[in-house]
Amino acid sequence: MFKDELGDIGTNRDMRDDAGSAPAAFQETNANPDLIRREGFASEADYRAYLATLGGHVPAEGLSEDALRVSDDYALESRLRDLREELENLRARLHVIQRQAATVVAENVRWADASAHAQLGTQPWLKLAGAMAATFVVTRAIRQLPLGAVTTTAMPLVVAAMNRKFARS
Repeated sequence: MFKDELGDIGTNRDMRDDAGSAPAAFQETNANPDLIRREGFASEADYRAYLATLGGHVPAEGLSEDALRVSDDYALESRLRDLREELENLRARLHVIQRQAATVVAENVRWADASAHAQLGTQPWLKLAGAMAATFVVTRAIRQLPLGAVTTTAMPLVVAAMNRKFARS
């Protein structure tokens, strides 16, 4: 096959001059317009007359509404059963996920406790509480100091210490 030839892969069938079948629009224009029915039927008599023009006989009694309802009910029941099974499957998955989440939380608590014991020894929470209390007391004491007077007094001492340090370098 050359580049300009149309390959017989089924995609270019409408492009060939000698196509095996006519396009659907061509077939539809040659069809008997009495046999083409696109709208619904006004009554049962119109439906039977249409079937007679087609030349076939379809028993209308076999297509009663009760039979259709039973098949529709069966289809609905089947779909409902499938949805219930899917819902149970999702509930089981959710239960597994909840158990896994609880396990993860419990393991994180155990890890935090073990880490605290490794860093602070026995009774780590008591030591942490003591450190927080000491921080609170020191902060309160610093707030009580007259920082303006302390800064004014300490500033010349800090500047003198820095000058001595730079003089040695």
